[in-house]
Parts: sequence; C-alpha cells; structure tokens
Amino acid sequence: MSRYMSARFEKLEAYVPGEQPQDMQYVKLNTNESPYPPAPGVLAAVNAGEIGRLNLYPDPEGRALREKLAERYGVEADNVFLANGSDELLSFAFMAFCDGERPVAFPNISYGFYPVYANLYQVPYTEIPLKEGFILDPADYCGLHRNIVIANPNAPTGRAVPVQGIEEIVRTNPDHVVLVDEAYINFGGESCLPLIQKYGNLLVCQTFSKFRSLAGGRLGFAVADQGLIADLEKIKYSTNSYNINRLTAAAALATLDSDSYYADNSRKIQENRAYTRLELNKLGFETIPSLANFIFIRCPQVEGGALYRALKARGVLVRHWDRAEISDWLRVTIGTREQMDIFLDRIREILKEAG
Repeated sequence: MSRYMSARFEKLEAYVPGEQPQDMQYVKLNTNESPYPPAPGVLAAVNAGEIGRLNLYPDPEGRALREKLAERYGVEADNVFLANGSDELLSFAFMAFCDGERPVAFPNISYGFYPVYANLYQVPYTEIPLKEGFILDPADYCGLHRNIVIANPNAPTGRAVPVQGIEEIVRTNPDHVVLVDEAYINFGGESCLPLIQKYGNLLVCQTFSKFRSLAGGRLGFAVADQGLIADLEKIKYSTNSYNINRLTAAAALATLDSDSYYADNSRKIQENRAYTRLELNKLGFETIPSLANFIFIRCPQVEGGALYRALKARGVLVRHWDRAEISDWLRVTIGTREQMDIFLDRIREILKEAG
C-alpha cells in the first residue's frame, strides 16, 4: 500500500477471488465456472463483423438485451438492470440502498464480497449466524428492519431457502430492500423472481457466469420494481455508463436463444453432483445437500487445508478458506464426469497415503 491511499481504505480487506495459477495444467474445480463452452450460436454471434465495430461505443441502455430478458421473465424492460457481472450489480446495490442510517444484514457464512462492499462503502452490517448444518433460518431475518442480502442457493454451502421463506422475509421488511443473489439458481433451485410482481422492495440478481457459460464475458442482471431499477441506473450513469461491452451483449443475446443447450448442461452438472456426493459419502466424507453447481465437503481423516494442498499438488484445484468456522471444509465445483473422476481418484490416493 502506498502512502497516497486514502485513510478510509487503509484497513480495508479486499475480496480474494479463486486462484488462477499458471504453473501447470490443473483440473479447475475452484471458481464455480461451467465446464462447458458457450452454445455454438454464441460463438457465431461474436463474429468478425461485431469485432469490427469495437471502435464504436455499445448501447449504454442495453435496450435489446433488456427487452429480451424482460420477455423471458414476463416483465417490462424497465424492470431489468444490466451490470458488468453480478459483482458490479452488488456494488451498485450497496451504494444505492445502504448507508449509515440504512444498515445491512447477511449470513455470517456466505459470499465473501458482502462484507467487503459494506466496509468499502462504510455501511454498518450484521452477520447472522447460520444454524447447525449451515442452514439459513428465514425467521432470523423476518421483521429485521434493515436491508438484507441473501445468496440463494448460498455460497459456499449450496443450501437453498424455499421461496415461501424468502417471501416471508420480504413481506416482513417492507421498508427495506431485500436483495436475493441467485447466481446458482439454475442448478435445481426455485427462483423467487415472480415475487417482484407482488413486492416493490425485492431485488433479484442473476448472472450469465455459471449456468450460461459466460464467466469471461462478465454479465449480471437484476429484476425488480421500476423504482429500484431507476435507483441502480442512477448509480450506473454516475460511474460507468458503458458498463456492458459490445461483444458481451452480442454473446448474451445469442445465449438466450439456446435454452435447450444450457438446460442439458445443467442436467449433466446435477447428475455429476449427485454422483460425486455419493462417491464421497462412500469414502466417509460429510457432504452438504446442494442445489448449486458445487458441493461443500469435509473429510474426517484429513484437515481441510491439508486436503486442499494435497489436491493442488496432484493437479486439482478446489476452494478452501482459513476462517475457523469452515476451515475443515472444501468447496468443490462440479465439472464434467471425467473431471470429477480425476478428483475422486486423487482423493482416494490421498486417503490411502493418510492411512
């Protein structure tokens, strides 16, 4: 850190993304990317003609994409907001709706960016403990009288709250925004997006990064009451009006024409998730039921950090955190069957060596 940094940020602890080492070829199960490429139509859409127009700014309104998403979800274009990945969307939401007089609450074990944004924007926040088994109890959030952020399914646990539970949280906090981060909703979960027709304080966020295989394209979107969307637009036009680049917009439009391709990929991921969990359970692992494209696992024989390092040494990357509550646990992205078999083989090798 240089001596020029503002004192406001001297103690800020930044978010740490999943590692991307380049020293060897890894089986990469640490960042929840899709193991499958974009649909063929997406590759065709990002063509030489579109690349040849990179000298021109993209549409700052993203009107074509917003209209297509609105049609998909049965809303108006003015109910849709586009962002440079859902991380930017979360950042804008913290800026737009949270401050010293409007604090925020979220689970104590969840997406690591939530406390980072709260600290970055100097917003008071409360971290609400999960129940035993990493279960989120909606009753802990009902009538809380503050803004609320919930990842559903949650990360890194993979557990999901039923829509009825989310609705009760939204209903009992009518004067505060409830942001539901549905980054992993398309792997077996039920979206609460239809509830926006009923509640003006609900903001539902999704992403093209996981289910739609566009992590490198950086596109997130929100659906909400037009008033909330207008608030987010105000923040966007005060920071980066051209936040969605031309190639990402073209790719996203084509993605929405390939539903069966992505649904088939999701089906395969869900099958591989069930297969991997079953095999790990046979080996004595504790695994959390997941509705995301990853599983949260614990090995009774090998400490979490040691298992993470042993896997990395054998060419398999998974995600590990040092924080005490989850230091014995690993988050494992679900890849292809071939990738999961390699992962399981490496696990068996490690367990054999551990005796």
